[in-house]
Amino acid sequence: MYIDTHCHLNYSPLYEQVENVIQRALDACVKQLICVGTDISSSKKAILLAEQYSNVFATVGIHPHDTETAKPSWQKELIEFTKHNKVVAIGEIGLDYYRNYAPKEIQIAFFSKQIEIARDLLLPIIIHNRRADKDIKDILTKYNYYNGVLHCYSSNEDYASEMLQLGLYISFTGSVTYGSKKTEKAVEVVPFYRLMLETDSPFLSPLSKRGQTNEPANIPLIAQKIAELKECSIDDVTSKTTQTARRFFNL
Repeated sequence: MYIDTHCHLNYSPLYEQVENVIQRALDACVKQLICVGTDISSSKKAILLAEQYSNVFATVGIHPHDTETAKPSWQKELIEFTKHNKVVAIGEIGLDYYRNYAPKEIQIAFFSKQIEIARDLLLPIIIHNRRADKDIKDILTKYNYYNGVLHCYSSNEDYASEMLQLGLYISFTGSVTYGSKKTEKAVEVVPFYRLMLETDSPFLSPLSKRGQTNEPANIPLIAQKIAELKECSIDDVTSKTTQTARRFFNL
């Protein structure tokens, strides 16, 4: 079985057909799904989906793109969400210096505060990082909190090695199928006990599905590419990444 450790069932167009999306995932042996929140509204929706479907779990957080528009009550609401027994992480949080939808200082303040919340509650964090390698590392080091996963990994192999040494996990999406040598080299240096699979659906469809809406049922395509890069069987990828995800999210 597989686990999709990062999908947005709470986003259109997946949300409007969520029952069929989940069934297609099950048919593809993707048995558990982590539905990721990116603001208060989507976090609440993730929890509602987790309540409705036994194989769906939720995470709650404020994405860097949504930091500037968050209401003053966001911290109180986020902490309240974490009391739900199907909330397994704080995320998606982090920094995005590529889109720059919010000023850096606001992004850093939200990232820092959410790390503090996660640390206080002993929850793992799901980290969004675009062109912010140094600040991500510096902030994690400042708070001495490394119970996290670098989601949709797009940095190089050297940074992967640095973050692995700190204790972080790394997850890969359908972007591993796009032919990026940088990403492929990064895959090679991440051991299976720190490696997880994700679709980040409805975004980043694997190459053979480009032009289509991505969904959790595509996890096996990502696993197949990682098996090729690591020169191992797909059964190895399946079993080892599932064990890693279960341990990380305490499933």
